[in-house]
Amino acid sequence: MWPFRSDPSRKATGALREFYDAPPPEDRTPLDELPLLAVDVETTGMDPAQHQLVSIGWVPVTGRQVDLAGAGYVILRGSEGFSVGSSATIHRLTDDEIAMGVEPEEAVGSFLAALQGRVMLAHFAAMEEGFLSAACQRLYGAPLKVKTVDTFAIERRYMERMGTYPRGEDLRLARVRARYGLPAYKNHNALTDALACAEQYLAHRATLSVDSLKDVMN
Repeated sequence: MWPFRSDPSRKATGALREFYDAPPPEDRTPLDELPLLAVDVETTGMDPAQHQLVSIGWVPVTGRQVDLAGAGYVILRGSEGFSVGSSATIHRLTDDEIAMGVEPEEAVGSFLAALQGRVMLAHFAAMEEGFLSAACQRLYGAPLKVKTVDTFAIERRYMERMGTYPRGEDLRLARVRARYGLPAYKNHNALTDALACAEQYLAHRATLSVDSLKDVMN
């Protein structure tokens, strides 16, 4: 297990146990060889302790290649009586769609299988880390600890080095993509947002002087 203060794999069961059995890429892995999984989650709010995960989207990226054939998207079935409430105006998922979703253990298990042996890639990764770790704790008895690359953090560091300090919505993914000449996508579909993050990462790769995982990792 790569170094964390405590080893979450000791208590992990099921799909999370299998995830921890596969070693992650080493910090010195060249970016041209690095396997990542771009991930986005949609939720009913911002707090994993109070709100629920409703969908997960992911797209593999290896080196400079996006693997659309390996992309995945799951809607998580809610518990009886669950309602997305006003959050539907953000992620546009209805109570009926949630009721017909995949059981949470199967949904998160599919995501973990795709993440195995890869680095997680996200934009403002604290959301993905928080909600996915909370789901793993609930379903598999241990938190999710994973090496992460955050395009939000990469862009913030770049802007600060250039003496342009981000303000307001400067670091929102759509705004960042526009600065790099990438097309506009509709926000808040987990699969589309994962793809948007993957493309932004590759745009960063083309622009910044970075060589290995340690140069971009959180």
